Amino acid sequence: MDLVISALVASFLTGSLTAVGALPILFGRKTSEPFNDTLLGFAAGVMLAASFFSLIIPSIDISTELYGVGPIPALIAVVGILLGALAIYAMDRLIPHRHFISGHEGRVSDKVAGVWLFVFAIAIHNFPEGLAVGVAYGSGQSDSAFSLALGIGLQNMPEGLAVAVGLVAVGYSHMKSFLVAALTGLIEPLGGLVGGIFVNLSQVLLPWGLVFAAGAMLFVISHEIIPETHRRGHHHRATAGLMVGLVVMLFLDVWLAA
Repeated sequence: MDLVISALVASFLTGSLTAVGALPILFGRKTSEPFNDTLLGFAAGVMLAASFFSLIIPSIDISTELYGVGPIPALIAVVGILLGALAIYAMDRLIPHRHFISGHEGRVSDKVAGVWLFVFAIAIHNFPEGLAVGVAYGSGQSDSAFSLALGIGLQNMPEGLAVAVGLVAVGYSHMKSFLVAALTGLIEPLGGLVGGIFVNLSQVLLPWGLVFAAGAMLFVISHEIIPETHRRGHHHRATAGLMVGLVVMLFLDVWLAA
């Protein structure tokens, strides 16, 4: 139970940094498209490094301890990653949502409209991040879990600003845009709770939970974040942001786990 509570608290704190990142919108601060895409690229780099160094590699290490050297640890990693990606793909297809540039995706529903379509889009994005933090803290591996939470918290700030700026651009007030951006961060504690409970059901589920969360994040990176940063022609800046985010997360993971 203590590990589940830790997972919930950690994912709540990382999610709350989304609101911190959105704060400039309350003061009427506008950011340029190249700057926004650079920040989102940074977020993608952090998530990419976190997926491998904080989730996939620890999962393989734990699987090796449980089953020994051989094909089983690799098989768990492969199947778990694909299952995580498949789960987010299903959410993306089934849940009605709207992106700022690409427009409506998922099922069409008369009951879900307006700003809630944007909220659901970000929820699909943020849930895997909370899941990853919850699985990491629920596993009891405090060193790698802290570096993962720190990295995801850092990348939540530019995401929060990007969401708020996007909502202002489609006509919402600065206050409402800030509140919606803050609300999307509260999806992460839900993912953290699910992840913390799952990995504490059985030690056997722990490596599966880690790679499942990694697969979910990798799908979001490829399907949502990178295409979003490249749509407006700022791919050079976005790629630079990704590289910086990747090495920052790598540094944090190696340093804090030492």
